[in-house]
Amino acid sequence: MSWRVVIVTRIPPVLLGFDAVVREAGHEVVAFLTMRNADGRYGPVSHTGDLVLAAAADLDVLLPARRSTVAPLLASVQPDLVVCMGFPWKIPADALAVPRLGWLNGHPSLLPLHRGPLPVAWAIRAGDEEVGITFHRMDAELDTGPILSQRRFPLGELEEPDVFYGRFGPVIGEALAEALERLAAGVEGTAQGEDGSYESFFTEDDAWLDLTRPAAELHRLAWAWRYAMSLDGTRGALLELDGTPVRVLATSLTAVEGAQRLECRDAPLWLVETEDLSEEEATSSSARAPSTR
Repeated sequence: MSWRVVIVTRIPPVLLGFDAVVREAGHEVVAFLTMRNADGRYGPVSHTGDLVLAAAADLDVLLPARRSTVAPLLASVQPDLVVCMGFPWKIPADALAVPRLGWLNGHPSLLPLHRGPLPVAWAIRAGDEEVGITFHRMDAELDTGPILSQRRFPLGELEEPDVFYGRFGPVIGEALAEALERLAAGVEGTAQGEDGSYESFFTEDDAWLDLTRPAAELHRLAWAWRYAMSLDGTRGALLELDGTPVRVLATSLTAVEGAQRLECRDAPLWLVETEDLSEEEATSSSARAPSTR
């Protein structure tokens, strides 16, 4: 039986990948729903335009201005199923009730671990050796519904997000295809355990690299910021060097030619890549910066 499916995301590769998997499974993608994010609160503003331009020509584009309009917009395209990933709003109960098969959410962690908006960042920060993708039925809470499919994926050496997600993408597609098969077979899913964890957005308190901390901890935090965001506009990881705050983009626990060596509590850390802050960031950061000298 073919279903009418709506894809919900604000990440262009997710839209394209999910569209291909859903169609390959024999279902009809009738629309995708996203959000404007005009103030950049949830990442690059340009993603909305990229999504609209990347969508297949036969898809209706739904752009709710607020949570209360998600349900009526969905109802207008009469979906059997909604497939969601990378969408920051908590979905209202009336919207969850629109499709007869409910909502299927893709969460990039091994649920019930690392519930919340930044699972990969928190896995890096925690020193996990692997991450994963879980597709689960959505319920009234965040990332808590019954699991339909799950795949593990090694975290490996820390690398640029675009490279990491490019490698991770095919695994996510395989997990989605399995979830759709299980949903078609009438599988209700496996209830999540009680030992889950929830982590929210990073904050200003997470922004600074404190050289009195262990080197491995700072290494993980610097890389975690490449996969993270904060709701107050802070962008870490920050460090004061010779009286000037900079943003640390990449570090190493082993010597790298040309990289600056820092002495941490227990071991050295090498600064592989940094960038200057904007004038506004530098001004606001200087008043808060802990000295590293």
